[in-house]
Amino acid sequence: MPLIRRDDNKTAAPREPVADAAALTAALGDPDPDRRWRAARSLGSDAGAVPALAAALAAEQLPQVREAIMTALLRIGDAGAVAALLPSLRAQDAALRASAIEALQAMPEATLPFMTALFADADSDVRILATELVRNMPAETATPLLCDLLAHEPHPNVCAAAIDVLAEVGTPAAIPALQACASRFAEVSFLRFVVAVAIDQISGAEH
Repeated sequence: MPLIRRDDNKTAAPREPVADAAALTAALGDPDPDRRWRAARSLGSDAGAVPALAAALAAEQLPQVREAIMTALLRIGDAGAVAALLPSLRAQDAALRASAIEALQAMPEATLPFMTALFADADSDVRILATELVRNMPAETATPLLCDLLAHEPHPNVCAAAIDVLAEVGTPAAIPALQACASRFAEVSFLRFVVAVAIDQISGAEH
């Protein structure tokens, strides 16, 4: 089930008053999953609830409640909300990782300050997932971010992920970085191929 976007607030069900924030925060740990779900939905306008939502997300096992927590963080949409979602990129649960990526993609401005650290993460899987967070950023922002990653990234699979995103959102300014990456990994045939495809797509987008 897709996350509820921030612009869906007009049609969302009425939420409990934020004045009850203490009770709602406590309800995030209630044994009743329906109460946890309602509490999470009701805290989506309270930036002060981010620490409690982060803790609840780390502990929650039910997908529908996790979705409500992520939706609340998305509606809050600040740096604290991003920080609360980032640990889910390391989750073993593929659905949880995918939901976190979807939420973070919907907050490009708030996510941007975290990209340098994500691209320097010791875990190559995290770096691969981080390239997806750039996909919804403006081309003028995404292109230098991904080109800088290509300039120093040692793992060909991470480079391939970055190239895939550049093929979709990159500007012609990415072409030199793509060519340099292909030269650096001259013995990795699949990488040379994806670079060629990306350059063709970017060049074609100019016309």
